[in-house]
Amino acid sequence: MPRLTLVVPAYNVQGYIRECLDSIVGQDFDDFEIVGVDDCSPDASGAILDEYAARDDRVRVLHLPQNVGLGRARNAGLEVARGDYVLFLDSDDTLTPGSLRAIVNRLDATGHPDILIFDYARTYWDGTTKRNLLASLLSEEGTGAGSFPLDERPELLDLLQIVWNKAYRRDFVERQGFQFPPGYYEDAPWTFCSLIAADRLAVLDRICVHYRQRREGGNILRTVSRRHFDVFDQYERVFAYLDAHPELDRWRHHLFRKMVDHFITVLERPGRLPSDARADFFQRAVAAYRRRVPADFVRPHGAQGHKYSLFALGSYSAMAGTRAVSTARGALRRHGRRQINRAKRRAMGAYYASQLRRPLDENLAVFSAYWNRSYACNPAAIDTALARLVPGMRRVWVLRDPAGQEIPPGVEVVRPGSREYWAAVARAKYTVNNVNFPDRVVKRPGSVHLQTHHGTPLKSMGLDQQKFPASTKMNFTDLLRRCDRWDYSLSSNRFSTEIWERVYPCSFTSLGTGYPRNDVLVNATAADVRRARQALDLPDGGKVFLYAPTHREHEAGFTPRLDVVRLAERLGPDVTLMIRGHYFYGPSPELAHLTAAGRVRDVSRHPCVEDLYLASDALITDYSSAMFDYANLDRPIIVYADDWDIYRAVRGTYFDLMTEAPGVVTTSQDELTETLVSGAWDTDEAAKARAAFRERFCEFDDGRAAERVVRRVFLGEDTDSVLPVVPLHERAPVPTPAEALAPAERV
Repeated sequence: MPRLTLVVPAYNVQGYIRECLDSIVGQDFDDFEIVGVDDCSPDASGAILDEYAARDDRVRVLHLPQNVGLGRARNAGLEVARGDYVLFLDSDDTLTPGSLRAIVNRLDATGHPDILIFDYARTYWDGTTKRNLLASLLSEEGTGAGSFPLDERPELLDLLQIVWNKAYRRDFVERQGFQFPPGYYEDAPWTFCSLIAADRLAVLDRICVHYRQRREGGNILRTVSRRHFDVFDQYERVFAYLDAHPELDRWRHHLFRKMVDHFITVLERPGRLPSDARADFFQRAVAAYRRRVPADFVRPHGAQGHKYSLFALGSYSAMAGTRAVSTARGALRRHGRRQINRAKRRAMGAYYASQLRRPLDENLAVFSAYWNRSYACNPAAIDTALARLVPGMRRVWVLRDPAGQEIPPGVEVVRPGSREYWAAVARAKYTVNNVNFPDRVVKRPGSVHLQTHHGTPLKSMGLDQQKFPASTKMNFTDLLRRCDRWDYSLSSNRFSTEIWERVYPCSFTSLGTGYPRNDVLVNATAADVRRARQALDLPDGGKVFLYAPTHREHEAGFTPRLDVVRLAERLGPDVTLMIRGHYFYGPSPELAHLTAAGRVRDVSRHPCVEDLYLASDALITDYSSAMFDYANLDRPIIVYADDWDIYRAVRGTYFDLMTEAPGVVTTSQDELTETLVSGAWDTDEAAKARAAFRERFCEFDDGRAAERVVRRVFLGEDTDSVLPVVPLHERAPVPTPAEALAPAERV
């Protein structure tokens, strides 16, 4: 029998639930169980719960056969709870360190009350934290020193009507028969009825829960809907409980006031009721007011008391007038901000504004990659598939310098900032990018923006970079405004999907299609491998190692961390070393000198990195996302991580590459050299590590990603049924260079 049971319902929270569960299992108190309730979630939330249960016997999982909503999901968890006390934690929130031990210690110190109330703080996407404004009500001084009846501290009813800031004695809950009702505002009847029914309460003046304020989605109370009418049924349940328990009638005045205040909040808070539902909601509130008002009720003073009077009179026009006055005041405050926005719109130029007034072109798609640097990556692969599957689509690419780039026939090129550019981005039905378009680009209603990303994240991304200020000078408010334009976000594995949804908290749809740029790494033939080798003028015999390190924010330019001359000499004449610097860096004089001497190949400016992958026998990298793509070839990967501790501290990482690498890990040049010379880079042990890595990160890359994206985004097809992902064990790796160059392959 555990001391505590934590019930954690889960629905569409795959980007947050790991952080929630980690905050529980990482506590310094371990006498608890977690009951995870998968409320028939359509994302990977249920699978993540199962993953935790498989490695921690304190975690149990219930998979509900259909979606029942938060309240009933909590009931399902409560039904199987075994702890002395039950806590409810929403799966996008977290416990603070040490909170469970503090809760148990307080329960012991106060004589095991029916309910213990603890504090919380709101946490925001920008890293700020705000403690509950009514934290003073949880003072442990005076009557709060031990346990007490609610009569001694009735002001506790003014706390936010939530269940997850309390620990409930399970036998008390079972004796009272408390259950969560369906619908919105399900916390209100549970909270009020349990508080007034409890014989003894206690408080803990400590922040135990971080209440995540999700920027987009996830909070039903910020959804415009007539479902907010559920609040009437919830308070009918509260008063029905009072009617059934006359010994609690002394709380009728308090709960009537809470009910009316709640009605006023729903009526006045923007983003809840549709405009055509306000009058109806008001009349329902008036009926509830008149039906439940106590005979001797005294209205509060001031503006709030005036609103009570309007309910008593049933005058919606007067209530609407009061709200209009408040709205007008807010409009005056916003006037200055509108002036700034007008100036920005004027700066876009009259031409762009005129194009925005024209209809969307349903047959126009605009592409960009790497800040308009090149025709490359996922957007290029999607463009190629689009030309084949939707030949009538006009395809426009934004490129700074198209000279020297291989642009397919049928592609139009515009330069950023030109009249043609503004016309295209203003009227395009579809926009595709692996980064973000500039702030000035307006996302029009009806347009579709596809964010493809350009790698699986090892290093911290998005909002997580706030924790590593040395790695970025990014304005995160501006970043999220840009990400608000996304309609779809691609990923090649569930690992990435969870991270994208958490670090970019916007209202996009995740598509687990695989990365289109990796299709060639799954579909290439021996002839493609030979062609890649010939185009690079690589010798038929011998080995080719591709060295592709990542960008380091704390370094101004690209300087190889290896003494490549010494390494090439040790590897001998039968080995070619290709070096590819990160695209952030300009031409490297050092690499140019080495290339001129014929000792190594500088392929930093090669237009197609996938050809470099096909041509090489193995990859040497540090923390680059290249390892995730290259793993699709099932060829050896050697990690050279001489500055892992520095990189992890400056940029932050999502997993420990030293223990979860796709192959051999080396931390010095001598160790790397020995690994390459001895053949330790290509052993059964290295292959085993690579297999585990591929299983985790090559999940959706089955060679049909580009077609899957085009059919889903441009044609609106259900690709789950048309193009289901081919399991990894059924995919045949592309021939290695040795296999492609063998005589039998040449025939």
